[in-house]
Order: sequence, then C-alpha cells, then structure tokens
Amino acid sequence: MPQLVVAAGVIAVALTVGLILRGRQHVDAPTQPSRGLPSQLDRRDFDRPDAAWLVAVFSSGTCSSCADVVRKALVLESPEVAVADVEYTAARGLHAKYEIEAVPLLVVVDREGVVQAGFVGPVSATDLWAAVAEARQPGSSPEPDLGRS
Repeated sequence: MPQLVVAAGVIAVALTVGLILRGRQHVDAPTQPSRGLPSQLDRRDFDRPDAAWLVAVFSSGTCSSCADVVRKALVLESPEVAVADVEYTAARGLHAKYEIEAVPLLVVVDREGVVQAGFVGPVSATDLWAAVAEARQPGSSPEPDLGRS
C-alpha cells in the first residue's frame, strides 16, 4: 500500500510540473497573409507604360466590389493616366509576380513604377480620386494621406 501512495504522489508531481511548463510555453500566432500593397511595379507589364501615371486595379471576375472599384478607376483614364484592370483569371502571372493576396487592390503608380498610393478593399470614388490628385499634384487634396500606408 505505501508503494501505491508513493506512485500516486510521483504522478501528481509530474502532472503539476507538466502543467506549469505547458503554461509557460509561448505559442506564435499562425502566419497571416500580408495583404499589403506592392511598392514597385514594372510599367512594361501594363498597357501605356509611357503614360505619366498608372492606376492598376487587381481584381477578380467573381468579386462584385472589384467591379465597383474598376468602374471608379476607369473614370480617371486620360492621356496622362493609364488605367488597367488586372483581372485574376486573365492575369494570374501578374497577381503572382506582385504577390497580390487580396482583391480588390488598387495602386497609383508614377512613371518610374513607384507606388505612390493604394487601397486594399472597396474604396469610395471621392477617396480614390483625391488620392490620385494628391499623387499627381502634392498639396491638392485636403487629406494628403489617403491611400498611403
């Protein structure tokens, strides 16, 4: 009988130590996709690489908010501003190249390919147009940080 009591005591101590050590372990959160904006695009990947500005909308044909963002962006098309709808099924390679993990994703890109502003998710026409105006002419928007991380 005393051997049974000693064995039960050893088991109880081992369980207590195990629980204490388990509570001290730090478990990292699962890795999350970045869903960030690319910082640079190769303008040669898009139509009209000679235009002063590019507004590229990375979209999907199955995304209703993407269609809305594309419609808002197309209004900006001009001799100075090229607009590209980079739809996933038609341009999977560009989505992969620029590590696009969420749509809609819109970027405003200068002549050198540097992303000057961008939005992930739906965007209002007012915010989009103000961000493009601010990129093209700094100081022209009352909210100069729109579309900037």
